[in-house]
Amino acid sequence: METVTSFSPDECDSLLEVAFKAIAQGVRRGVPDDLQPAQFPGALQAPLASFVTLKIADQLRGCIGSLEAVRSLVEDVNVNAFAAAFRDPRFPPVAERELSKLSISISVLSSPQAMSFRSERELIEQLRPGIDGLILEEGYRRGTFLPAVWESLPEPSTFLSQLKLKAGLHPDYWSDRLKVYRYHTEVIGDE
Repeated sequence: METVTSFSPDECDSLLEVAFKAIAQGVRRGVPDDLQPAQFPGALQAPLASFVTLKIADQLRGCIGSLEAVRSLVEDVNVNAFAAAFRDPRFPPVAERELSKLSISISVLSSPQAMSFRSERELIEQLRPGIDGLILEEGYRRGTFLPAVWESLPEPSTFLSQLKLKAGLHPDYWSDRLKVYRYHTEVIGDE
C-alpha cells in the first residue's frame, strides 16, 4: 500500500494555518481564503486527498474531506476546512465566537487499495483497528470511516456495521457486490 509522505514541521504548520485561515475568512466573508498553491512547498502542491476535522472541547464540530486526490493538498485542505466549518449538515455554521476554541486536525490519505474477501467474516479478520481507514461501496451508496474512528468503535465487527449504516445500508447487510477499500492517514494537528 502506498504510504503518505511525512511532512516537515513547517509544512504541517502551513497546512494548519491554511485550514484556520479558510475558516476565519469564511466567518468574515462567506468564502474560503484565496490562496496561491505555487507559494507553498512542493510537497503541499502534490495531489493528495484530505479530511479536515474540527472539534471544540473534544466534541466533533465538523468533518469534511475528499477520498480521491483531485487537486493539490494545500487546495484540498483549504476547501475541506471551509466545508467542515460551514457545510457539514450535522452542524450549524461556525460562528466567530467559536474561532478561538476550534481544534483542527488534518488527515492526509494514502491512495485507497481494494480489499479482497469472500465473506463478511473474512473481511473483518483483515481489518486492523487503529490503522485502517475504510471506504465501503454498494451501488450508489458509499461511506467512509477515518482510522481515528477506531477510538470510539474498537471492535472490527461493530466498526463495519456502523460503516454500513453510514453508507445507508442495514448493519447486517451483505452482498457479493460489496466493495471495500483500505487507506491510511497521516494526521496533522490535534486529533
